[in-house]
Amino acid sequence: MKHVAVVGASGAVGERMALLLEERRFPMASIRFLASTRSAGRSIVFRGEPHPIREISEASLTGVDVVLSSTPASVSREWSPRAAALGAVVVDNSSAFRMDPDVPLVVPEVNPRAVLEHKGIIANPNCSTIQMVVALKPLHDAVRVRRVVVSTYQSVSGAGMKGMQELEEQAQAQARGNPLPSPVKFAHPILGNCIPQIDDFTPGGYTKEELKMVNETRKIMGDPTIEVCPTCVRVPVPMSHSESILVETERPITPDEARELWSGAPGITVLDDPLALAYPLAASAAGRDDVFVGRIRQDLARSNVLLFWCVSDNLRKGAATNAVQIAETLLKLAPASR
Repeated sequence: MKHVAVVGASGAVGERMALLLEERRFPMASIRFLASTRSAGRSIVFRGEPHPIREISEASLTGVDVVLSSTPASVSREWSPRAAALGAVVVDNSSAFRMDPDVPLVVPEVNPRAVLEHKGIIANPNCSTIQMVVALKPLHDAVRVRRVVVSTYQSVSGAGMKGMQELEEQAQAQARGNPLPSPVKFAHPILGNCIPQIDDFTPGGYTKEELKMVNETRKIMGDPTIEVCPTCVRVPVPMSHSESILVETERPITPDEARELWSGAPGITVLDDPLALAYPLAASAAGRDDVFVGRIRQDLARSNVLLFWCVSDNLRKGAATNAVQIAETLLKLAPASR
């Protein structure tokens, strides 16, 4: 039985980490909820009992075996190595360590054994990457993925509680007939808008979010030759990310073959009956842990190109669920791991 700490417990992902630990009956001897000074003193109900949120410190991390962390990268850079030095294995949800060659980047349905390579920290990938690689893995194993063109439609919850609050405040202002409040979290008003920018732009014209999808996909899939061509868009949807994906494979594959592969793959639900208007929706994926695929069709000109629609709850499988699954995988494969 492990002693567990949730760091960033007051945030949107931290709250769901606590929920998932309870839902999935994660084996533990004790649990601690940690956050910044601003959130310390609040409480979280876990397994029917209130637990105080403590300020993150070496004292509050001492004696912890597993840390599930969801903090800004700057906080993670300071505290995740310190927690690891104190003897914990840290599952870090920030971008701080994802591309560190000494830190495994793990999606349990794709590269579970990578957890065994940890040196105290295991990185949890970006939300938009997680759902895409879960869908790509069965195709890659069968016919090898060569190129991916992906456009994302990412919910405001991907920007945390402040993103959700900004959409809600703008919706309330519009309902009252008032001017929309100035955007703070996003570059432009998100209500009634699609904003083709997530994170800052880089000199090449791609955003950091888009480059995460490129680099993280190659690392998780273990194939640096996979080409990923992303466009990441923020949309006024509360929960769940949607992705339009074109995938080019080394050998031809039919939609029926792809459906069969996905139907037998862990963590994937196929919802693909367009005539019955059955396809993945952001609203119906919310609160669920699977990656949903549908609108599966072959390119009109090329037999080795498939197009499909992919949806998943970004705060669950895209963050909290994947983190808890990493911890579960670690306990399964290395039960005596520090």
